[in-house]
Amino acid sequence: MLIPAFVLLTVYGYLGAALLVFLIAGVTDALDGLIARVTSQRTSLGAWLDPMADKLLLVTTFVVLTLPQIQLTNHVPLWLTVLIISRDIVIVGVVAIVNLAVGPRTFRPSIWGKLATATYIVASVVFMYYNWLREASPVVDAAVWTALTLTLVSSGDYFFRLRRLINDPPVSS
Repeated sequence: MLIPAFVLLTVYGYLGAALLVFLIAGVTDALDGLIARVTSQRTSLGAWLDPMADKLLLVTTFVVLTLPQIQLTNHVPLWLTVLIISRDIVIVGVVAIVNLAVGPRTFRPSIWGKLATATYIVASVVFMYYNWLREASPVVDAAVWTALTLTLVSSGDYFFRLRRLINDPPVSS
């Protein structure tokens, strides 16, 4: 629900407020997950909606921080945004095709995928922070190259895992 506020604040140049909204969205998401685990209130719907909301926030953040029309000191390179979004689309598409063609399979996130997501979050905060300061920084460049590296590593890991998944027996309902 905070995504439109984040976008509007960024587009209109309220970069400190946009960073704050992004951080609030992250903290409330983490608290929601923690509360669900601690109180054993996890649901199938929540298991689908939570990662989708996370992806929507990150994709929106990367797209907004890439747009050259927005006055920012540090833009996310277009190639990185395209690579990150393409990775997720390809993974979801291939998993869907495997499930349709071979039968139901359980596909759990890997540590590399989780590290890539964590890197995207940190990179987003780094970009927003240095944009708020209106400073270029080698930290921004490090965030770009770290995100690239983990995107490639996690993509490779997912495809090796998908190959094994295809050969596993189907999950019974």
